[in-house]
Amino acid sequence: MQGNHEQQAYDRGITIFSPDGRLYQVEYAREAVKRGSASVGVRTPEGVVLAADRRARSPLIEQESIEKIHGVDDHIALASAGHVADARKLIDFARRRAQIDNLRYDESIGVETLTKAVTDHIQEYTQTGGARPFGVALLIGGVEDGEPRLFETDPSGTPYEWQATAVGGGREDSQSHLEDNYEDDLTLDEGIGLALEALAEASEDGLTASGVEMTTVPVESAQVEAVDEETLAEHIDDRDLGGEDDE
Repeated sequence: MQGNHEQQAYDRGITIFSPDGRLYQVEYAREAVKRGSASVGVRTPEGVVLAADRRARSPLIEQESIEKIHGVDDHIALASAGHVADARKLIDFARRRAQIDNLRYDESIGVETLTKAVTDHIQEYTQTGGARPFGVALLIGGVEDGEPRLFETDPSGTPYEWQATAVGGGREDSQSHLEDNYEDDLTLDEGIGLALEALAEASEDGLTASGVEMTTVPVESAQVEAVDEETLAEHIDDRDLGGEDDE
């Protein structure tokens, strides 16, 4: 019983390491990410693709109210998986930081600089008493000095740069598909297809155009561009990724 009480003490304290060097609340935050719907990022020489599963839990929910991908600056977008409210706080932080750099330096913030600013902010919540970690992971993609960049943020506050990755529910299946099929010379259009395939791996019911949100940041324009439902439907049909209710 005494050991169990000691375990609970480490379990509840965000600022205390367990004897085996673990922060249990951070690990629980990672579990919260796994319970969120999937998001996928793919980096190609022509730009970055971000895709997210935004299927509604009920037919009464307005589809447009489900937002998984957000623009941060003209050249940077992010996708989330995990607690939506936590994601919104980090999105607001990222947007403010991007605007501060625009005003202070009269130039757009770099993708890596923004990612590390966000992860520094996340990390503070792993050392602050009376707070809890953010239960969300972000995929941050954009174009920096003519080069596409793709990063992942972790609830511990660690940034990772990827060629292609997935976060959220079904990550193992999506990540396995990306690792098996990613190539360095993908076109942006092929990157869209690969992202949808990886997203479908995390879905038991297949994909619908209305249930997917996708954004690209092409190198040519260095501007965040939403992919419309018609284009998504064509890709889904071409790859036979549709669900039973796909139209």
